[in-house]
Amino acid sequence: MPAHLFSLSVRAALLLSALPLSAQSAGWKPSEQIKTYAISGNTGGALYQSIGERGPTAGVQAIAHTTFKLTWRRDYRPQPDGACVLATARPNLTIIYTWPKAPANLPPAVAASWKTFISGVETHERVHGEHILDMVKKIEAFSTGLRAESDPKCQKVRAVLQQRLGELSNEQRQRGRDFDRDELSPGGRVHQLILALANGP
Repeated sequence: MPAHLFSLSVRAALLLSALPLSAQSAGWKPSEQIKTYAISGNTGGALYQSIGERGPTAGVQAIAHTTFKLTWRRDYRPQPDGACVLATARPNLTIIYTWPKAPANLPPAVAASWKTFISGVETHERVHGEHILDMVKKIEAFSTGLRAESDPKCQKVRAVLQQRLGELSNEQRQRGRDFDRDELSPGGRVHQLILALANGP
């Protein structure tokens, strides 16, 4: 079995903007987008081979991956004492999942095997989604009320924020790599799913 297929991946496109926002804060929820790519075959081995031929490329050939789009509306407020406060920061987050879609008319035994496999893949990817959501919540918590002294043009506070954004983004990517390594290493949960599909009916 090709080793390069033992990889699910996260690519993160962090898009940042600073737009005015009213002082009123409100709850927000991430949106979700699911993309699929069609594969072919009527056996587990053939389906897995098709994944290798048609799967997304995220640095390496992958079975599935999770990406996101993130923009912000931020209200930077110069203060009478010369400081700057980031009064509010509201994210607009879309988590994008991509995974394979098998033919609809699989033989019953293969269909059952596929259902187990794709359910496990989706569960795996949604953990990456939770990592992304956790990162955004950390950014929001750090951003709201962030203050810099002697910053009438709100440049210092932006610089502090950007540094923290980089740290949190790196942390999220490392969590994803660690999670993939555990799940895809021999004996890992996704590794076992792959073996069961490729060697199954």
